[in-house]
Amino acid sequence: VQLVESGGGLVQPGGSLRLSCAASGFTSDDYYIGWFRQAPGKEREGVSCIRRSDGSTRYADSVKGRFTVSRDNAKNTVYLQMNSLKPEDTAVYYCAAKTGSLYEGIWYLRYEYDYWGQGTQVTVSS
Repeated sequence: VQLVESGGGLVQPGGSLRLSCAASGFTSDDYYIGWFRQAPGKEREGVSCIRRSDGSTRYADSVKGRFTVSRDNAKNTVYLQMNSLKPEDTAVYYCAAKTGSLYEGIWYLRYEYDYWGQGTQVTVSS
């Protein structure tokens, strides 16, 4: 399994970015893709999650109403649309994959995920 993130960069507060996570190598059509982020000196935290099969989604409270996760199954790509960005959103963003079942009440726990991308930097600053 390989996950490749792209789309990070520098944006002003209030701006938008869209991250992409291109996935390959899965043997099943049903898996979860989670987005996590890690700011300097902080723990890696779950941001959002989407299930490939039915498109069900989860969000951290800190991003609800601002971030939207979506998928394009034909392209095996998951997107994270980030709007109304704040300086506190600055972090390295990672996508991760969970194969098999996932109790969606704990989607935000990093150890639930089997595979990780290399990360992409998002900086929100004026």
